[in-house]
Amino acid sequence: MEAIVYHEYGSPDVLRLEEIDAPVPKDDEVLVRVAAAAINPGDWFLLSGTPLILRLSTGLSKPRKKVLGLAVAGRVESVGDKVTNFQPGDEVFAEAGSGGLAAFVCLPEKSLARKPAGLTFEEAAAVPVSGVTALQGLRDTAKVQPGQKVLINGASGGVGTFAVQIAKAFGAEVTGVCSSRNLDLVRSIGADHVIDYTSEDFTDNGKQYDLILDNVGNRSLSDCRRALKSDGMLIPNSNKEGRWVGDYLTRAVRALLLSLFVSQKLRPFSAVGKSEDLVALRELVESGSLRPVVDRIYPLAEAAEALAYFGEGHARGKVVITVEQS
Repeated sequence: MEAIVYHEYGSPDVLRLEEIDAPVPKDDEVLVRVAAAAINPGDWFLLSGTPLILRLSTGLSKPRKKVLGLAVAGRVESVGDKVTNFQPGDEVFAEAGSGGLAAFVCLPEKSLARKPAGLTFEEAAAVPVSGVTALQGLRDTAKVQPGQKVLINGASGGVGTFAVQIAKAFGAEVTGVCSSRNLDLVRSIGADHVIDYTSEDFTDNGKQYDLILDNVGNRSLSDCRRALKSDGMLIPNSNKEGRWVGDYLTRAVRALLLSLFVSQKLRPFSAVGKSEDLVALRELVESGSLRPVVDRIYPLAEAAEALAYFGEGHARGKVVITVEQS
């Protein structure tokens, strides 16, 4: 089968389109014919092999797993003997962990959900990882309630575009922070207010919020706290664009320590892929409350270009790769 393979850590230049053996499903696995896969920050970290501590699990000198692709959508090709919920031909989407940039991928049955009706495979592939992150941050960590004032920093990015819509679906009054060119986009997905960060500092305009979901990390924790109510919550979900996950971990530890001494709640979190959350997102899509925002779609042969564009940090919504024409 065709797959995008990397044999060494590095930039997108190390990616190659190669023929490799197709995987064979275990008893509890499903073989999915991949129609589309979305690019996520995890793909970038796996490709670059940074921070170095990551290599303890991915391979010290070279990657153990050779195929990227954390989020996929496609059709069930075959199922293992113990699989009961899916059958060949079912249209599904899933968080893959790895291996999605290939014609086929094997996935545990418990990681799959049926594709939302009305979405293309490219749109469906955009939902896992980013959509789950936004859902778990807002629903589980923040427990957003109707009427709360929520600010999404980085509202036009992968997680941000989902977060704006999910917060609105939960009844919040949503403010999105983005650049000038993305103001109309953020309004179009339901933000009640938008702030152009090139002309206004959300941490210094006198407005305060019940929740700030910070997907950018371009302001200090102290600055963000100025924009929080005394009992508000800050979720630091990222650090400056282009900086490594190690910087986020440092920021997360600082947030947890600081929260011990202030009335505001600083709650970094790590999203965990769950099929039940994919089902929840599918229900939001099918109710009309959620629609993935896809910036660019590349063919599989141009995966290196897709990763390079993603790495620039200016994508509007999701970057998706078409693996098989639907």
